[in-house]
Amino acid sequence: MMFSTRDLKRLIWPLVVEQLLAVTIGMMDTMMVAGCGEAAVSGVSLVDSINVLLINIFSALATGGAIVASQYLGRNDLKNANLAARQLLLAVGILSTVLGALALAGNHGILNLMFGTADEDVMQNSYTYFFWSALSYPFLGIYNGGAALFRAMGNSKVSMRTSILMNVVNISGNAILIYGANLGVAGAAIATLVSRILGAVIMVYLLHSKPHVEDKIHLKSLNIFQWNWSMIRKILNIGVPNGLENGMFQVGKVLVQGLVSTFGTAAIAANAAAGSVCSLPQIPSTAIGLAMVTVIGQCVGAGDYEQAKKYTKKLTLLSCLCMLVLSLIEMACALPLTRLYNLSGEATTMAVEVIIANGIFSILIWPISFTLPNGLRAAGDVRFTMISSVLSMWIFRIAFSYLLAQGLQMGLMGVWGAMFIDWFVRASLFTWRFFSNRWRGKAIR
Repeated sequence: MMFSTRDLKRLIWPLVVEQLLAVTIGMMDTMMVAGCGEAAVSGVSLVDSINVLLINIFSALATGGAIVASQYLGRNDLKNANLAARQLLLAVGILSTVLGALALAGNHGILNLMFGTADEDVMQNSYTYFFWSALSYPFLGIYNGGAALFRAMGNSKVSMRTSILMNVVNISGNAILIYGANLGVAGAAIATLVSRILGAVIMVYLLHSKPHVEDKIHLKSLNIFQWNWSMIRKILNIGVPNGLENGMFQVGKVLVQGLVSTFGTAAIAANAAAGSVCSLPQIPSTAIGLAMVTVIGQCVGAGDYEQAKKYTKKLTLLSCLCMLVLSLIEMACALPLTRLYNLSGEATTMAVEVIIANGIFSILIWPISFTLPNGLRAAGDVRFTMISSVLSMWIFRIAFSYLLAQGLQMGLMGVWGAMFIDWFVRASLFTWRFFSNRWRGKAIR
């Protein structure tokens, strides 16, 4: 066995903590900004839908590099594993900088195009939050690249500890800048920017400094500006389909967010609060999905597809178990959790209804929809997951959102109902693909 139960625990637990902290940054921004009113919460929510879109694009590239590095580590090819690491940081650094520049240049235009029907005070808050968020993209890109490389080595403690420090800085900065300096949403965004700068610096330093024995990837030189097109192509062959999949998925969320914005400020605020609360039960499953990149990637790199299949089943089942327990707790605590966001009575009622419905469908199909396909991606089967996810998202999530929310006048619940249909279709396709064994033979050459 390539990974013992102890190895899996050592890999997954820090990832759970890291994912919890990653969600906490967004939640703390929303909750601490709530004191500035519903317009501030709504403005942050609208921008976060775009932030997640852009962040997921270069996060997907980081995952692509991590898959390449994991497969080389599985073959014990340290030379190419280190080359992949250098090319990953170069690619993700350039991409995240370009995206940040485009976001800065198109601030008002992008937001007006997507959410121009929102109230004026909501839009003013969104302009401010988007400006400071865009400045942080290059640093978040480098941090994600470094964290992905440490995970590829099986050392998830590094990114966990860095996330803890980033959260301390972010929350402290929020308290000082939002309440002490009265900067409102700008204070929340500036604190996040500082925390991401810190995370990027730490990752580069640790990859360059003298490594531990178990850390097989090491940047001997910080001069990463040397292209190796052969390795870049291998990373892009994984990262581009993964990025397109995540990008199209987030585009769909942004379009749906634009639909939600037509329902009024109460619906926007309810959607933001419900989205934050509903993300909590997903944390362990998301961490397990990240662990799959390391585990399945190394198994496939070593040519052991039977172990890859066994670990995919084992980790997906663990994800289902975690989702069951945490979703039941989430549904039981829906009302007190929602009250933390200081919403109006109308918004609170809508948020609670969404949280309960989400909990039910998360238990039934979320792990099969989102944890299982990570095993396919780690094996190199990225085109199937991309095509399946994009088609399901456009046909069911977006088209059905308009059909249910506007055509059948279900409002906010119609948007979430369309999402549940999308999950079911994805789960069906990925289950068939996994048991068909057609994902074998997709390893990097």
